[in-house]
Amino acid sequence: MSTATDEPTTCDTEALNSLLRGELSAVETYTQAMSKFDDVQVISELQKIRDEHSRAVRELRDRVVLFSGTPAESSAVWGTFTAAVTATAKALGPATVVAALRQGEEHGISAYEDALHNPEIHADCHRMILTDLLPACRKHVEELNHLLGCSHHD
Repeated sequence: MSTATDEPTTCDTEALNSLLRGELSAVETYTQAMSKFDDVQVISELQKIRDEHSRAVRELRDRVVLFSGTPAESSAVWGTFTAAVTATAKALGPATVVAALRQGEEHGISAYEDALHNPEIHADCHRMILTDLLPACRKHVEELNHLLGCSHHD
């Protein structure tokens, strides 16, 4: 049985850093997207999701350090893409922005699922992805779908 005091073996820190960059991008994107909305309820929902991504950033950063890696500090290419999407948010309309956020979450789900198939991911990280990070992304998709449903008039 593994305990928290067991010495870690090895882990693919570059794979973890890739996930970390995705989470950093999500935090940036949600922060930018929140400024594009006037509805306090929508802003509150987006802030809640952003805060969950911030927690994921801390967890992934901690794991990279634990396995003697250097944590990514920026979202790199994803940050540039998301900045372009959110910069045009007012022109695109709220539903398009929420749909873009959902697409980002779906990309995150795919990245986490790919990581689960990586044999170089340490069992502790695998467990964190499977029980915490992946379910959170799936929940975010549901929450964004709910916001999309609310943004359409019947």
